[in-house]
Amino acid sequence: MVFKNSFMSLALLPMSLLSSSALAATTLYINADIYSHADAQAIVIEEGKFKAFVSNADALTYKTENSEVIDLGGAFVLPGFIDNHNHVFEARGDIGSECILNPGGTLKDHVDELVACRDEVSDHEWVIGYGFSINALLDAMGRVSPLEVLDKVFPHQPAVIMEETSHSVWANSLALRAGGVTSDMPVPVGGRLLYMDNGEFSGILLDNAGDELLELAWNSSSDKFNRSYNGLMMGLEDVAANGITTIGDGRMYWRRGWFDVWQAAEKNGDLTARVALRPWIYPDLPMNEQLRFLTTAYSADPDRLLRVDQVKMYSDGIIINSTAKLLAPYMETYLEDDLYGINYISQAAMETWLKALMPLGYGAHIHAIGDGAVRESLTAISAARRAGSELDYTLTHVELVNKLDVPRFAQLGVSADFQVSPHYVTDRNHEWAELLIGARRARTMVNLHEMFKVGTNVTLSSDWNVLELNPLLGIAASVELKTKGLPNIDEAIKAYTINAAKSLGIDEITGSLTVGKFADMVVLSDDITKLPLKQVPETEVLMTVLAGEIVFDAQ
Repeated sequence: MVFKNSFMSLALLPMSLLSSSALAATTLYINADIYSHADAQAIVIEEGKFKAFVSNADALTYKTENSEVIDLGGAFVLPGFIDNHNHVFEARGDIGSECILNPGGTLKDHVDELVACRDEVSDHEWVIGYGFSINALLDAMGRVSPLEVLDKVFPHQPAVIMEETSHSVWANSLALRAGGVTSDMPVPVGGRLLYMDNGEFSGILLDNAGDELLELAWNSSSDKFNRSYNGLMMGLEDVAANGITTIGDGRMYWRRGWFDVWQAAEKNGDLTARVALRPWIYPDLPMNEQLRFLTTAYSADPDRLLRVDQVKMYSDGIIINSTAKLLAPYMETYLEDDLYGINYISQAAMETWLKALMPLGYGAHIHAIGDGAVRESLTAISAARRAGSELDYTLTHVELVNKLDVPRFAQLGVSADFQVSPHYVTDRNHEWAELLIGARRARTMVNLHEMFKVGTNVTLSSDWNVLELNPLLGIAASVELKTKGLPNIDEAIKAYTINAAKSLGIDEITGSLTVGKFADMVVLSDDITKLPLKQVPETEVLMTVLAGEIVFDAQ
């Protein structure tokens, strides 16, 4: 592949450093294989937007003395990928990664890993880690509690270790004491404390109970702004290298100072993707306090890279921890008093929230995994629609959906956002869930096809770093699912581009190779629509272009 231009070194500068004359200049991409434009070989970009899709010969009629001509040598051009649910802020930062555990490790492995972490952290300084598996940990314990193990390793440092799913936290006594957590405290809103068979507190906090402790730990971190900023920059590099031009933020914990970091990145011209930030709705924080922040944070300016017009809220937890909200009780559960799982935010509270957010202009991206959570969330959105809301709503994960609720997505104009990895292809029946919810219901999990056939706006995302960042993995896997997947690769491409743009409410400015839209595109080594599915993830990203500016170049 040969690229001929002198534009490369200029375009790799931060966007704020580009001169106005460079932004206004016409750029011509020639010898391109352009998706959805079979008769064109060239792309004309002017002032950051698509001007025309024409033949190579016609493209030269747009050339001026200030134009740059970039020869793509037959490479394949797609709209820039839109990752509708991505935790870029958390994925590469070093806060929270001081102590990485191997989820597949034994208890002895974990102890060895924890001891190594202890030696790197000063006494009385918080240790924040990541990576254990709650099932494996509890299975290995016997009569000893996780709390005792962590206390022994960290007698002088408060320690919190986030589970690999991010839906539970393993804490020691110093951390619990700092957070005011006691075994006889009231049941935390949106969370639970996990007890051993003998009635002793295990040191495991489920869902929002652990979130609160993590927030305390995060805010106790030294130099958190700069560490967060540096991690964000590394994460954005990864995003650009994977052809992603727009991120739907997975959650923005604004009480941890994250909004300040995002705003600084925008002000400094360091954003290399459009970012739809989604401020977190705290289940246990007064609504008025949160609405005050949301009022000041709101922005839906199409000319800004940073957009803040959707919130993130959780309806429930996850199935594997028995905290996802179900319509029928769990067959096996950690929570004998909550056989149907739990809510972060109940249906009634969600209705109140959605209506309160309407005059502020906020839609919502709602975590709903269990069929109970899906039904409750749709009912809450239905109430907002009846109250006049025309805002954008998406349910993400939607792992288990009752057949009666499937048509409600399209009826209510609610997008369904799925994360599909290659693992789902080999375990398309979700055998791990059979013991928890039964084989029949487990076989219905993550069914994109049922959503697609009733006309739901289906989107794909990575949930990075829960799953791998590469959009091509999700595109291929979503079709390889066959009877549960999308019908073809073109629909999968839509799910990672224009459908995701619709979910974010930005389909008028990006998401397709359309004249007048921002020139957000990815250049690939091969036409993925003509490759065997197994070869699609191996396709190389050669270039990523945001609003006409090159933010990644593989050369």
